[in-house]
Amino acid sequence: MPGIRYPLEVNPDIRHALLNQLATAVREVHLRDLFATDANRFANFSLYEEEFLLDYSKQRVTPEIMVALRALWPAADGPGWTARMRAGDAINHTESRAVLHTALRHQGDTPVFHTGRDVMPDVRRVLGKMAHFCDAIHQGHWRGATGEHIRDIVNIGIGGSDLGPRMASQALAAHHRPNLTVHYVANLDAADLAPLLLRLDPARTLFIIASKTFTTQETMQNAASARAWLTTALGEAAVAHHFVAVSTNLPAITAFGIDPDNAFEFWDWVGGRFSLWSAIGLPLALAIGMDNFRQLLAGGAAMDAHFFNTPIERNLPLTLALLELWNVNFLGAETRALLPNSQSLALLPR
Repeated sequence: MPGIRYPLEVNPDIRHALLNQLATAVREVHLRDLFATDANRFANFSLYEEEFLLDYSKQRVTPEIMVALRALWPAADGPGWTARMRAGDAINHTESRAVLHTALRHQGDTPVFHTGRDVMPDVRRVLGKMAHFCDAIHQGHWRGATGEHIRDIVNIGIGGSDLGPRMASQALAAHHRPNLTVHYVANLDAADLAPLLLRLDPARTLFIIASKTFTTQETMQNAASARAWLTTALGEAAVAHHFVAVSTNLPAITAFGIDPDNAFEFWDWVGGRFSLWSAIGLPLALAIGMDNFRQLLAGGAAMDAHFFNTPIERNLPLTLALLELWNVNFLGAETRALLPNSQSLALLPR
């Protein structure tokens, strides 16, 4: 993807001058020369934390560069911004919103506040509702309009309401439950939805309509097509048995024919790219089971705790962020390649 220059939020000073000098000195140095002059380069430029290995020995950095980069974090008030994020301040300045996706995977009983209110009771309530619904599908308590067990789940969404759960469903395919298949539809082109419907049995199919506002054009057009397909086969009354929604627009959900009790909410402090951890992850939870979904949340929480509490010298996401800034702002890199090392992660670059 194209390189984007990252604001340092610090006045031009000795740090910039030093980093520019270091960039000039190292820009033309070959990586093999860096390894030749440091037999322990891998050990010196890799981190192993939380069962993750971050090997950045093949980045064009030296110990002096890393010291200078790490100095930017306090200079740019990184700790202060982190504290404001955790306090629920609207640090997403483009949308004037808080950035609290970490609350979705928060473990333990400590509160997480947004505008003076603890959001965790609502988060836990929705997780409980998801667990109850998954159990109803898996145990056969929720059935279609004709009494058939649900065998296919079709998630209709776009952007963050599609890519996150779609990627994770593929990555965790080994953990999918038997006798239940999850499909994803995002493209308005009929060639995305129509061939899928040809393979499905309306009596055994459940649709999840994922749209916070329930007005997203592409999503609602596909939802209307799916609704017409279902009602042609099973009648209007079948909609309530075969559709649920991940949304907060209860009047629109009701008008569509979905019981408001079968709507799963999420909140405006959940950015689209992070919505996998919210009720948008419902198709994933159905695919792998709620116990596994909760383990996924716990894994995310473990990395959150690592970021919040680990010193900068061993902090994995912070090290990656500083390397990104180094490559773009100082070395002038314009392209990033994200290359998954497993076919299971093939959708991760998207």
